[in-house]
Amino acid sequence: MRLPASLLVLLFLAPCAALAQGDSRLAFLGRQLQQGKDPRTRSQAALVLGATEDPQAVPLLCGGLKDASELVRAAAAKSLAKLMEPSALGCLQAHKGEADAAVKTAVSEAVDALKAYQSRPPRLYLAMDGLKDRTGKLPADLVKATEARLRSRLVRRGAQLAPVKESKAAAKGALKKLGVQGFRITPEIQATESGGLRVAIVCMTYPDLSLMGQVEVNAAGAEPADLLKALVPKAVEEAAETFEWSET
Repeated sequence: MRLPASLLVLLFLAPCAALAQGDSRLAFLGRQLQQGKDPRTRSQAALVLGATEDPQAVPLLCGGLKDASELVRAAAAKSLAKLMEPSALGCLQAHKGEADAAVKTAVSEAVDALKAYQSRPPRLYLAMDGLKDRTGKLPADLVKATEARLRSRLVRRGAQLAPVKESKAAAKGALKKLGVQGFRITPEIQATESGGLRVAIVCMTYPDLSLMGQVEVNAAGAEPADLLKALVPKAVEEAAETFEWSET
């Protein structure tokens, strides 16, 4: 490996407007999509939601597929395609019978895009343990949302996630079929001495479970939800570089 097996990466975040908006920004966009009086306002909210790369935007955009305006429904479908979250397939397929031609096309293209995304060859096979909150202070729904964001980011990085409690024999069979390397990660949220948060990821080979090392990414200067939103992509990128996932 080019880098040492254990890597400490410090990311200090000063409070700033973009970061401090965090979940409140997603909630604001959701309200704009649901309650905006002008269809153009609602469609713009849908388009911005599609650029968030946040799995929590999926139910909001699925709701947008029921909007009275064709403009908004088309924007919601296009944004669901941009999000690349397979969980959106169900609501998109439920609207394939759209009466409006433009919306029907947008929905069909979104379904095709998500199916293609699902079927792309994986670059690595990854078993992921549940995200642990070692601070003992974070709301359960925030930990759950952070774990979903972490899984989504790993899939974007080319990972195929292994089934929970997969047997060693089944794992070896999957790896042979896919022709990629396997890894197992254990992610944790920890408190830092500065009052911030740390996302730590321990990585092992899979299914043999030989320890490869750990990456840690710290952040401070914002609310926990905002810190975790910033830390998840950074942690995944550091893990990918450190453990050479991109080269498997």
